[in-house]
Amino acid sequence: MSKILIFGNSGSGKSTLAKQLSAEYNLVHLDLDSLAWQDCTAPIRKPLADSKVQIDAFICANTGWVIEGCYADLIVFAQGASDQAIFLDLSVKACIENAKKRPWEAHKYPSKQAQQRNLPMLLQWITDYYSRQGCFSHSAHLEFYQQYQGEKRIIRENLSADNSYSTAAVGS
Repeated sequence: MSKILIFGNSGSGKSTLAKQLSAEYNLVHLDLDSLAWQDCTAPIRKPLADSKVQIDAFICANTGWVIEGCYADLIVFAQGASDQAIFLDLSVKACIENAKKRPWEAHKYPSKQAQQRNLPMLLQWITDYYSRQGCFSHSAHLEFYQQYQGEKRIIRENLSADNSYSTAAVGS
């Protein structure tokens, strides 16, 4: 079974692609947002060691999976167990448009209104992708992609509704 890593900017389509691949290939989906943050009101990252334990447990419990997120510092923990990496390297403009059209993410926000209140911050976050430093940056994602040893692909544009991501993204 496939073991796929998907990474890129916020709004690049990571969750959309992961959900599609999960359904099409019967893979278990892990959104790194679900284990990167402490359970509190203020956004505070969990210690990397705690997140690594959860990633390792997920990998051990599942024979086929897709792990997605914008965390280069977490994706690295799964690279040795993965067989494929997909870098969603869309333009800032495309990511912003995707973010504006994003459906309510109930696992992240208590309401659609709460998600909408966060949208200006998210759009600025997306805009800063190329100038930002650290694990959430384009440079960190590109470096991870370049050093990745398994099958890898870059997708640089949204695919149309009649063209599945999996056709372009997943090797047989």
